[in-house]
Amino acid sequence: MNAGHFITVEGIDGAGKSTHLEALAAWLRERGVPVLVTREPGGTVLAEHLRELVLHQAMDALTEALLVFAARRDHLVQRIEPALAAGTTVLCDRFTDATFAYQGGGRGFDGAVLAQLERWVQHGREPDLTLWFDIAPAVAAERLAGARAPDRFEAQDTAFFDRVRAGYAARCAAAPGRFERLDAAAEPAAVWAQIERAMRRRAWW
Repeated sequence: MNAGHFITVEGIDGAGKSTHLEALAAWLRERGVPVLVTREPGGTVLAEHLRELVLHQAMDALTEALLVFAARRDHLVQRIEPALAAGTTVLCDRFTDATFAYQGGGRGFDGAVLAQLERWVQHGREPDLTLWFDIAPAVAAERLAGARAPDRFEAQDTAFFDRVRAGYAARCAAAPGRFERLDAAAEPAAVWAQIERAMRRRAWW
């Protein structure tokens, strides 16, 4: 049995990635691909508890990073790795790129520490493909305005999200073969067209 593929979707809050996640899962299933849809932080009972702490409890940047990686470790052990080994394609809403973007870029936390945590927790596991929904923070903020009560991250100012976006850009530049940058400011149909082109460029299915 061939191992499944690991696909992540990334972007700042309001980029619209969640809108397309289930559509992408349906697109894969139509092609006979078994799919697990999951998210980070989260994906397991323990990781979902840690997610609530990260999103709603005040803490410093190191504590935040440690909780995110603790959730990721449980997620990898309990769900991601078993699914991939069984031949299931894993479609994950955010992964480690988000940690480097939010904690590294947004919070200004030490990237070397994040890289060490990445090595300890992931043992070389990284996505096969990352779809980055890139959008100007001001546009994303307009989309989120009044949609729901903001969490600790959504409540940050535009300057924070400018730094997060720059963090994503740096990750994209460092791994151009893995990343597909999408113009997330486009109309939903145009964004989906970009996703479909990116998927068809892979000769996996």
